[in-house]
Amino acid sequence: MTELPGTDETRRPTRRAFTLASLGAAALVTTSACAESQRDDSGDDGADGGGASDATFVFGGSSDPDSLDPVFASDGETFRITRQIFEGLVSTEPGTTDLAPSLATEWTQSEDGLSYTFTLQQGVTFSNGEPFDAAAVVANFERWFNLRGLAQGEDLAYYYRSIFRGFRTNDDPALTTSLYAGSTANPDGTVTVNLTSPFAGFLASLTLPAFAMQETGAVTAGGGDGADGSDPRQSAYATSGPVGTGPFVFDSWQRGQQITLRRNDDYWGEKAKVATAVVQFIGDGTARRQALQNGDIDGYDLVAPADVATLEEGGFQIQNRPAFNVLYLGINQAYPPLGDLRVRQAIAHAIDKEAVVRNALPEGTEVATQFMPSNVIGYNEDVTTYEYDPDRARQLLAEAGQSNLTIPFNYPTDVSRPYMPDPATIFTAISSQLNEVGITTTPVAEQWSPNYLGTVQGGTEHGVHLLGWTGDYNDPDNFIGVFFGAATNEWGFDDPGLFEGLAAARTVTGEDEQEQAYQDLNEQIMTLLPGVPIASPVPSLAFAPGVSGYTASPVQDEVWNTVTVSAES
Repeated sequence: MTELPGTDETRRPTRRAFTLASLGAAALVTTSACAESQRDDSGDDGADGGGASDATFVFGGSSDPDSLDPVFASDGETFRITRQIFEGLVSTEPGTTDLAPSLATEWTQSEDGLSYTFTLQQGVTFSNGEPFDAAAVVANFERWFNLRGLAQGEDLAYYYRSIFRGFRTNDDPALTTSLYAGSTANPDGTVTVNLTSPFAGFLASLTLPAFAMQETGAVTAGGGDGADGSDPRQSAYATSGPVGTGPFVFDSWQRGQQITLRRNDDYWGEKAKVATAVVQFIGDGTARRQALQNGDIDGYDLVAPADVATLEEGGFQIQNRPAFNVLYLGINQAYPPLGDLRVRQAIAHAIDKEAVVRNALPEGTEVATQFMPSNVIGYNEDVTTYEYDPDRARQLLAEAGQSNLTIPFNYPTDVSRPYMPDPATIFTAISSQLNEVGITTTPVAEQWSPNYLGTVQGGTEHGVHLLGWTGDYNDPDNFIGVFFGAATNEWGFDDPGLFEGLAAARTVTGEDEQEQAYQDLNEQIMTLLPGVPIASPVPSLAFAPGVSGYTASPVQDEVWNTVTVSAES
């Protein structure tokens, strides 16, 4: 049996009850009346771990969330907000990818790897007063397993499809292909979750915001499962009624402007030190920087590389989030003639990744050779690569009879992502390189929300596209397993051998065997060349001088109950 390592101290029911260092030495700045009116003037910024204040923490996000129900989301802007409202059974230690207790204090695993039993925090309630207990855990797992119709779509239940690989089929659990094999609320208050096969990344996958615990009675009452065939992302529950156990509760959503959260005064763990948290939606990176400089916001993510020095010189704090992502150029093989390997190889040889990094990505960014960063197990130092070689690209196009190829090039607007701080700049750099070798690109620019992901992941009418991934937990399956574990509209190919290899690797529990299995799979993927991995950028966050208690996480597991905002901000 395997237990969570650590002392009893690490298992206390104090979610995020850690002493967090300040982001840096405070410096006085002049702020606008708008922001200053929201500050705590009591002089108690809570830095000693003490009481709450009446302050408001204002964060600049890059776009509206897709939904407030994390089951139907796969983007960081949604998860930034839902992490404040919801919690999962398992979390991460602040600033790391190491597992930590959350709504589960500890867990044991059966010797065959097919069942996990979780001991739960006691006395926890959802924000609507309903109890969090073993029955609530079972209800969540059953909800995901029983999603129907539109709710099962690739661009909706993205994470459940990627991790659990199947839903209940024809109301007969025996017919499902799902990893999930049922769960039980035990008489002693624990809960057991059963799997159909071992999965080395199961515990780590439970840190995903998509698998946070929700009060399923509120979900049903608010039409959150789309049982009537409607889009569950637009339900009353998902737009105005989310119910979790986290340190904040939903207050209001002004579309295109901001979301407001209130402190959960009945929170079971360390209560938030600010009374209110606001996420303002500011799509343009320059506008976010100016909002911070003007005192309209207290911090923001995805700082443009060119703005870092300016902000530091102005007395603002910069935190670099450890790079745990990959930016790639996706290729839809269902779009003729991208199904021809020679054409995909030509595209790869046409791209000067070093130039893209130099001109469009932050300092410290690593050029990518495969679809995972170098600090994940299974990274292959000897993987097949495609060096920048325009002449070779032209030769391959000629061999394929595509010397005058024209393809659509999809990229998002009005958004910044950790792996893609400025999509338009990256698009321009890559598009010009493709044009140089005779590939004419037709730009297809779409707003990130709600259109872009629906086009490149949910639809089939796209050619090449910019997208990427920030790892959610430290396991290779969270990268290449998510991308290539099954046939999808994004990539447009069907390779049973690859799918079976990835499925088998998920069940490997020995580290040496896992390392070799994923190295082999990375080589297989780069030989198939479903897309071109570009880089692993280093994202930066910026904060006003009076902000403290914010710890950047490589997996963006950043919960704001420890954040304080002093009057000097």
